[in-house]
Amino acid sequence: MDFQHISPLELQENASKIIGKDYMLVTAGTKEKSNCLTASWGGLGFMWNKPVACIVIRPQRYTKEFIDRENYFTLSFFDNSFKDMFAFCGSKSGRDVDKIKECKLTPFVTPNGSIAYEQARIVLECKKLYAAPFIKEGFIETQLLQNYTAGDFHVQYLAEITDCLIK
Repeated sequence: MDFQHISPLELQENASKIIGKDYMLVTAGTKEKSNCLTASWGGLGFMWNKPVACIVIRPQRYTKEFIDRENYFTLSFFDNSFKDMFAFCGSKSGRDVDKIKECKLTPFVTPNGSIAYEQARIVLECKKLYAAPFIKEGFIETQLLQNYTAGDFHVQYLAEITDCLIK
């Protein structure tokens, strides 16, 4: 693989852009069975004296089962040629289709046993630290509740970025 390990503190990317505009694949599972989803909501920062990633996942998403079961997950960022992959992985469920196989992704196992992809340009391996669902009473900007007309509030995960792989 063409990746080099750097400290998460050395990552020179605009988090709002690579998450909100370029998107990412959130992946959890094992070499034997994993699943991914396209995400464009989340963040990168520093909390509890650790570099962290924040992701949010709706309760009905299949990948959530993998995130909840495993201690680690990955965030994989790709170049712009992967737009179709993001559309596919964001519209199909891993319950019905093997998204990794269909997108011709080449998975590899990260140092802590997570799954990432050789085609990615950046991979963040993350160790879960905290998880909690959003609650209606927590919304100060109540117009944001329009994102939850079905009442399926995201679960927020804060995770330590334990490894950063870049090409």
